[in-house]
Amino acid sequence: MPGVPAFILRRLYVKGSLQNTPDGWWFTLKNTLGSGYVKGMLPLSVDEILEIPMEHTSFEKEGTRTSFAEVNDDNTFGLQMNKAIDVNITGNHLTVGNRTIYFGAIVPGIGRISFDFSDEITAENS
Repeated sequence: MPGVPAFILRRLYVKGSLQNTPDGWWFTLKNTLGSGYVKGMLPLSVDEILEIPMEHTSFEKEGTRTSFAEVNDDNTFGLQMNKAIDVNITGNHLTVGNRTIYFGAIVPGIGRISFDFSDEITAENS
């Protein structure tokens, strides 16, 4: 089954969107590759050290939050073309400095896709 190279998937990440929030942190993805959907999520990880529990991670699209843990064959998550989606993580804040985030999902017809992106948390966005 053909995969999608990570260097192409990195285009989904909106550079500069990685920021701490009062209850955790978030970043934005914008789908510029083509409409589709995911039928499963993989846990996010930070700097290859910290794996985020699925129930602490959610998508926010048009004011509605969907937990990563809720995405499955019967409850897929759509990724519309040219639409931004916020990914919210509750719990710990990210420390100041360059962070690398690992993101993965299961896409029908493709299988597991994954990519990483790096961005900086500064004092202003933490």
